[in-house]
Amino acid sequence: MVLKIKRLFLFVSLLFNSLGLAYSQADSAVLIAIKAIPGLQFDQVRFQVKPGTRVTLVLTNEDDMSHNLLITEPGAREAVVQAAMNLGENGPKKDYVPDSPNVLWYIPVLLPEQTQSITFTAPQTTGVYPYVCTYPGHGVIMYGAMYVSTEPMPDLKMDRHVPPSRKVADSQANSGVSHAEHTTQAFQTYHPYQPAAPYLYRIFMPDASPATIAVHLPQKVSYCWDAGTCYLRYAWQGEFLANTDQWQGKGDTFGKPGGPIFFRDKTAYPLQMGKTDSKPDVAFIGYKLSERYPEFHYQVDGIDVYELIKPTQEGNGLIRTFRIPDVKSTVWFITHPGDGVVYRSSGGKWVDNRLKLSPKQARTFTIYMEKKGEPGL
Repeated sequence: MVLKIKRLFLFVSLLFNSLGLAYSQADSAVLIAIKAIPGLQFDQVRFQVKPGTRVTLVLTNEDDMSHNLLITEPGAREAVVQAAMNLGENGPKKDYVPDSPNVLWYIPVLLPEQTQSITFTAPQTTGVYPYVCTYPGHGVIMYGAMYVSTEPMPDLKMDRHVPPSRKVADSQANSGVSHAEHTTQAFQTYHPYQPAAPYLYRIFMPDASPATIAVHLPQKVSYCWDAGTCYLRYAWQGEFLANTDQWQGKGDTFGKPGGPIFFRDKTAYPLQMGKTDSKPDVAFIGYKLSERYPEFHYQVDGIDVYELIKPTQEGNGLIRTFRIPDVKSTVWFITHPGDGVVYRSSGGKWVDNRLKLSPKQARTFTIYMEKKGEPGL
């Protein structure tokens, strides 16, 4: 009996000692707190730890959009972002985290006001390990760098591992230069880098709900698609976004079209199922990328609608392909004579400014929109 008690005491002692060691190791981890903030950016774009350091990284989403955070192998950020884009419709269920050996650690997609952490041991190999948000459209600007090194980090203005806008914004924030001054000095163009169209951003846009998606197409055509109200708001020609305030961290400002608007929807709502005398109930489901073009999925009065938008070959308008596979009633596509474009369609019958489609015709149909005269402002 005495021997059993001694063995039990020894087991309990070892258990508490092991727990104490585990707590001690957790307490000894270096704490790194990062926030996702408006303007598609992390509040800090770099941090440094020594090789082999135990790290607890906490991500808090203070934006009104969803974000994740992936830490990658050195030099692998762009490849990981592309791999996340290639997930297509599988992206949401995988938190936009591709199955790649280049992904070392990650925090899954967080909704606004959510917080989550990961604890890991920094590599023994020194280097610059990028971290990035791979939510669609975010990864080309929303990133930072984990320096694993005992040497000082380079001057921020010369650091090629942080977003170009943050080199100036963060360094001059402590130099007495006003925000307005360094905005003028830093950016005279619509964008801090030149990606290849098509691409998109979740960004605040004028004359739209907060849930807008700005898309830049080939042929220098762009449009604003409103996920809050589920329809195409307007389109413009020229550069993409003249939104330097956004890239400088002014998350409460708007992106601005980088050219003249040639189309602006002026209807109560452009799609009607079976009737045209009331505004339908709409709900945004999401989108997937089809050859890098977003195809929007939403519901109109509970009926699934898919919409894919491309530019005309001449760059003077848009080609909108709709799929409404399960509709059982007549579909009406409504236009307005003052919206700035001329319409053609692949099927259906035009009645004044309305296109009437049978359920069969509405399964797949295309609307061609070409600008007329001066931009429809």
